[in-house]
Amino acid sequence: MFSHELIHRLYECASIRRWNDHVRPVEFSELDKQAHKMIIAYVLAKFEPAARGEKFDWLRFIEGGIFEFLHRIILTDIKPPVFHKMMREKGPELNRWVLERLGPEIADVKGGFRENFERYLFDAEYAPLEKRLLKAAHYLATQWEFNIIYKVCPFVYGIEKTKEEIEGQLEDYYDLQGVQKISLGGKAAGFMSLCGQLRFQRRWSQSPRVPETSVLGHMLVVAVMTYLCLREIEACDKRVCNGFYGALFHDLPEVLTRDITSPIKGAVAGLEGIIKEYEQLQVEEKLLPLLPHSWHREIKYYMEDEFENRIVKDGKVVKGLSFEALHTQHNTAADNPVDGELIRACDHLAAFIEACLSMRYGISSRHLEEGRKRLLQKYRKQTISGIHFGALYEAFDIDGLPGL
Repeated sequence: MFSHELIHRLYECASIRRWNDHVRPVEFSELDKQAHKMIIAYVLAKFEPAARGEKFDWLRFIEGGIFEFLHRIILTDIKPPVFHKMMREKGPELNRWVLERLGPEIADVKGGFRENFERYLFDAEYAPLEKRLLKAAHYLATQWEFNIIYKVCPFVYGIEKTKEEIEGQLEDYYDLQGVQKISLGGKAAGFMSLCGQLRFQRRWSQSPRVPETSVLGHMLVVAVMTYLCLREIEACDKRVCNGFYGALFHDLPEVLTRDITSPIKGAVAGLEGIIKEYEQLQVEEKLLPLLPHSWHREIKYYMEDEFENRIVKDGKVVKGLSFEALHTQHNTAADNPVDGELIRACDHLAAFIEACLSMRYGISSRHLEEGRKRLLQKYRKQTISGIHFGALYEAFDIDGLPGL
């Protein structure tokens, strides 16, 4: 079983503040930046491989994003010019140090995770297109943040130089179709900006909490946990990719509706169905038109009925499958399987960890305590999709978290 310390590590990223030497209208966290980057990377990858006719490995692409995410957590918020100089002069040594720091936490992740991580860092021939698209997404996410800062305080000394540096870095990627479309301010740029707004929606908005996490950051944490679980049960590559993106996009409609908590959805019979219908209408009218029509079916497949186990058979979505059926009969790329029940379990686990972490730091409320107890009671003896979630809940309960 993968280490719970690895999941705990993800939340460290929520406390890493970006642009600390600039005037900021809002706080920018590294977790939000990484989540935004992974959504932008998906958009770039959808444009690029088909246009070039190049071989593209979606699983390597996802893993590359996770590797870079973990790499950044270990090296924290180093100012970009300093970071680039460090990597130019001592890159191999720093990469080795990062691997050593993460060693015990990633050792038990299945699917050759540790070996692939090492290849990603040290083998220049490993996943070159995937690396390039992720790097372009990194600069686009950085530019999106910087544009907010620049408009608030354009007169700060040195800010023009920062602007020129970011624009210069992006110039190296103008041959990529997705970068061109986003840089021209078209519909793809609108989708990127709309997704970025999810960083301004706070989780547990009715309660003070430390560290604060956004809906955007939460989506990435759930996606990484879903990836780890699917690797643990040795799901096929297509299931792993679908699980990751199904989790990454599971709360995307909230950018149009805002977060509606579970207690409210269940307060009146039939209310959840009405909310879901409204979300689908908003997605059709405002979100999907920002993307090429050929992508719509895939995006809707990820977002609609997000917590249902499902496959595609003869062009139609088949829902309501048991884990056993999914795992034994449909564990193949041909059936396009999605482990919706597992995504829901990871979504709830993320909420539980958010509550426990804040309580561990001494910031609690009635909402956090009620949420913690409800989720612990629901999952403490549960095995879902082959994963013993009861053990994970025990590990992350406030008594099980590492000391401060």
